[in-house]
Amino acid sequence: MALLEIELPAELTQPRQTQIGKFIRRTQSICPECNRILPSTIFERDNKVFMTKTCPEHGETEELYFGSYDMYQKFATYWSDGKGTHAPQVPIESCACPANCGLCSNHLSHTGLANIIVTNRCDLTCWYCFFYVKKGLEGAYVYEPELNQIREMVRALKAERPVPGNSLQITGGEPTLRPELPEIVRIIKEEGVDHIQLNTNGINLALDPGLAVKLRDAGLSNLYMSFDGVSPKTNPKNHWEAPYCIESCRKANVGVVLVPTVIKSINDHELGGILRFAQRNIDIVRAISYQPVSLTGRMKKQERDKYRITIPDCIDRIEEQTNGEVPKDAWFPVPSCSPVTHFVEAFTKRPQYELSIHFACGAGTYIFEDKESKKLVPITSFVDMKGLFEYLDEKTDELNSGSNKYLVAAKFMTKLNSFIEKDKQPAGLNLAKLLVGALLKHDYSSVGQFHTRSMFLGMMHFQDKYNQDEERLQRCDIHYLTPDLRIIPFCSFNVIPEWYRDRIQKKYGITVEEWEKKNGEKLEARLYRGSLRRGKHADGCGCSAVHIEPITGT
Repeated sequence: MALLEIELPAELTQPRQTQIGKFIRRTQSICPECNRILPSTIFERDNKVFMTKTCPEHGETEELYFGSYDMYQKFATYWSDGKGTHAPQVPIESCACPANCGLCSNHLSHTGLANIIVTNRCDLTCWYCFFYVKKGLEGAYVYEPELNQIREMVRALKAERPVPGNSLQITGGEPTLRPELPEIVRIIKEEGVDHIQLNTNGINLALDPGLAVKLRDAGLSNLYMSFDGVSPKTNPKNHWEAPYCIESCRKANVGVVLVPTVIKSINDHELGGILRFAQRNIDIVRAISYQPVSLTGRMKKQERDKYRITIPDCIDRIEEQTNGEVPKDAWFPVPSCSPVTHFVEAFTKRPQYELSIHFACGAGTYIFEDKESKKLVPITSFVDMKGLFEYLDEKTDELNSGSNKYLVAAKFMTKLNSFIEKDKQPAGLNLAKLLVGALLKHDYSSVGQFHTRSMFLGMMHFQDKYNQDEERLQRCDIHYLTPDLRIIPFCSFNVIPEWYRDRIQKKYGITVEEWEKKNGEKLEARLYRGSLRRGKHADGCGCSAVHIEPITGT
């Protein structure tokens, strides 16, 4: 790491001893008021992990960083640096992170998932959303890059080295407000991106089932659909519409990822219910991506404590709300999959995707449904994951030392079953066969087959100004593509919008008034009026498990 060292008076760099339970590490962060780069301390107190930093002008900020020190220690064993970028847009020797994002020479992870914003308009007005353009605000701009700009942004992604970007999310705003969306998907596919997902609230796919077919035919891989709970109170945005959207995707054979924004005291009591909803639709729901809320704007400590929830807190609630079917020890940090990447790289002699984000950024596990008992079975309940990872590291060393790859593959196939307890394996599942396909064939279809037989549970906690950690930022692998052909980490683009997001949208957008004049309609004309919310709830909305009948239009 090559962070620019920040010097402050000693009295500001040493947190008060009354606050520190156990020192863990030093890092750098920013002042939530003025964005000044500050030294920061990560420490443990009462089995929780906190961050503290002190600005000479605005004083001290202490924030919950990770809700379990025990889990922090377990996850920290998987800390690793990634491949970085060999073709940075911002060549620089010493990084004053987060002031030079673009990517810079010091960034430690290549792009794992790229985001392209195709519009910042939305048909909803969710209270916690920081992104959509709001009419009447000073400096509000409508941002909708042109098709040629989108193509150039994708080309910048594919020009990354040593690993060209191959996974992209179309996001907004609400992307389905752009009538050219199928053409946008086709452009991205033409430029060689294999995996394309659409971040959406799903409402327009519920109203127009044919849209899912058009997007699939254009090359869309899956939907990344907001889904904050299983009741109208926790999920007012699309509680009524989500079942219809899922049915549209089922008919089009487009996989769905449910994406709950988790807010303490608002919807954290329904995390298990969301999982049960996904289980009832496991034929088409491929994953859940739980996202503990990022707290934006100025908030007092009491208000932050009311809403702040971290990855371990969510994992605890899922264990409790599934009656232990998905226990806390089923979860691993995202970089724990690095042994898989290194094995495939050694086997193929080619650089591969490596999810090398910071261990505190995300976690995940795979679950299967037992066809007989209908219970959820996490992969860790019948696979020795730690032993398998260690064995993969051992075989990687052999391959890198010059061993014949076919002999190593034969050893792997022979040894694999020793890590799997077949008597605990869900009925109808042959995991060894799926793993051989995914690891030795190492093609996109093999990985896809593994994912269609399982459901991935993910957890991704994006940062905000209160818990921002430069160690995490330097390892971020979720990036935004911008019209100036930079590639900007998520937690710079959104955490400091005045440096990144807002500047870019102003430079490449137009005022709301200009947009309305150009398009002959008011910005608010596309707001959703709740046409699917008249009458009773849709069957399958999450309040019950009854199958739904699809609608055919508006």
